[in-house]
Order: sequence, then C-alpha cells, then structure tokens
Amino acid sequence: MKFFLSIAKVIDAINTRIGKLVTWLTLIVVLVSASNAVIRKVFSMSSNAWLELQWYLFGAIFLLAAGYTFLLNEHVRVDALSQKFPRRVQIYIEILGVVFFLFPACMLIFWLSLPFFYESLVLHELSSNTGGLIRWPVKLLIPIGFFLLILAGFSHLIKCIGFLRGDCPDPQALPVGKTAEEALAEEILAQAQLDAERSTHNNATGKGR
Repeated sequence: MKFFLSIAKVIDAINTRIGKLVTWLTLIVVLVSASNAVIRKVFSMSSNAWLELQWYLFGAIFLLAAGYTFLLNEHVRVDALSQKFPRRVQIYIEILGVVFFLFPACMLIFWLSLPFFYESLVLHELSSNTGGLIRWPVKLLIPIGFFLLILAGFSHLIKCIGFLRGDCPDPQALPVGKTAEEALAEEILAQAQLDAERSTHNNATGKGR
C-alpha cells in the first residue's frame, strides 16, 4: 500500500503544481478582457484573435484545474444522502462513484477527444472568424484536462482504500481553518461593515455642519 500511496503523492504534486500555475491565467484573462474593452471603446478597434484568446484561457482554467479542484474536494457534490451514513460507508460510496462514474465518463471523453485534436492538428485548422486563432491548441486542452482528472481520481481512489485499511488519513476530511468561500464571505462582510460605518460617519459629520 505504501507504494500506491507514494504514487498518489506524485499525482497530487503534479495536479497541485499545475493548478497553482493555472490560477495565474485568471489574472491574464482579466487583463486581456479589460484591454479589449478599453481598446474597443476608446479606439473603436476590435480583434477576433484577442477575443478568442479569452475563450482559450477560460477553457484552460476550467480543464487544467479540474484535477486540482478534485484534489481539494472543492468540486460540486450532491451528497445530502451519503452524509447521513457513517464515515466508512461514505468512503465506500466514494469508491463506487469514482470507479463506476468518474472513470468511465472521463476515459470516454479522453478517448473521443484524441482524434478530435489530432484531426485539427493535421489539418492546421483555423478559426472560422476573420483574424482568429488556430484551433488545435485549445482542442489539446480537452485530453490533457481529462487525463489530469483521471489521475486525480486514481489518487483519490488509492487514498480512500488506504483510509479503509488504516494506512492514511481521511481523504474527504475538511481542511483545517477557513475555506476559500468562508474567507471571501468574511472579507465581503467586513468591507460592507466598513462602508456602513463610513456612511454613518459622513452623515453625522454632514448634519453637524
């Protein structure tokens, strides 16, 4: 089991490195989108290539970070029923979900996306839009993204089995500390309270005058 857990660590390290690098694409998308909007409004100019670049980067964020999202247990779950069972039963349900749902779906999409990408590469497919980008790089994201997700599922499966054997911690355990959503909610609440205090202070100052 130690051998398989070491493989899981390598897979997790790969998805973590890629996931953290991909987060920077969000900033690039914002900069590209903002630049396009400013140039279009100020100079009345537009470029299909830059518009398509936004779509490509969004696709890269979604696909390449899927494995990292799964690793962090931040993906969408419909687990209202399974949460009522003991922890070990939940892990068994998790194993069944990975083996009979995650793997078949991801492997099918991965397999079907290979000729989809290869045909685009061989034909040097270009965008149908004037001045658009070549298509094969964005189509390559599909098999890469789902391959990373398959790896993440394999790592998760190893850790689930390891947990049942008592060889590793619970892979579904909630992280220590606040989640990203909780931290964001607190930040928004704190900013709203600060704005309310400033508004109250300004109103009081205005009445005093």
